[in-house]
Amino acid sequence: MSLQLIGASLLAALEGYVCGSIVFGILISKLFFHDDVRTHGSGSAGMTNMLRTYGIPAGAATAIGDVAKGAVAVFIGEWIFTLLAPDLGPACGAYLAAIFAAVGHMKPVWFGLKGGKGVLVCGGAILALQPLVFLALLVIFLIEFAITRIVSLGSIILAAIYPVLTICYWVWQGADMFTLVYIGVCSVIMALMVIYMHRSNIQRLRAGTEYRFGEKKNRE
Repeated sequence: MSLQLIGASLLAALEGYVCGSIVFGILISKLFFHDDVRTHGSGSAGMTNMLRTYGIPAGAATAIGDVAKGAVAVFIGEWIFTLLAPDLGPACGAYLAAIFAAVGHMKPVWFGLKGGKGVLVCGGAILALQPLVFLALLVIFLIEFAITRIVSLGSIILAAIYPVLTICYWVWQGADMFTLVYIGVCSVIMALMVIYMHRSNIQRLRAGTEYRFGEKKNRE
């Protein structure tokens, strides 16, 4: 492995982490509500907890910020690999950046390593890389949500389906075997991270106590 490739990988990972660690839920709750969303509800800094705690505008702003930073991380990762590792391909840099953007969101060093669950950050990365896959996942989520009104269940289902759709997408795009394996591994890592971050939700789903959107409940 060349020093140039190592450098490109480190840069893509670093910029992905920095982008991801700008946690909009925490920033918005502190700047506009003089509060920390992580002290409410599920303890997450994601869109769902922001929506439940502070309302629709705060939740929407958080969602837009999280999706945007995932997309930005991917674009920068592509650019880095185009410049420094053109033989490997920009998609490899993009997926590496996407993984570390999710890590940054989940474990932001500036905020005590406690952030969100990474769903919308990964969604932004997917939107930038595979808009058709993003649309398919969105349709699946909307169907699930219409039936159950459980956001976490939809997130877990999407994470489980995502690697399969990703591999099918890149086979359709005519990717070579190395790229398929690389992207396949990256997509599985992203999916496992999101599912792992939902482990408490999985426990509540099994117990039948998981929050359904719109219901009245005492905050956890």
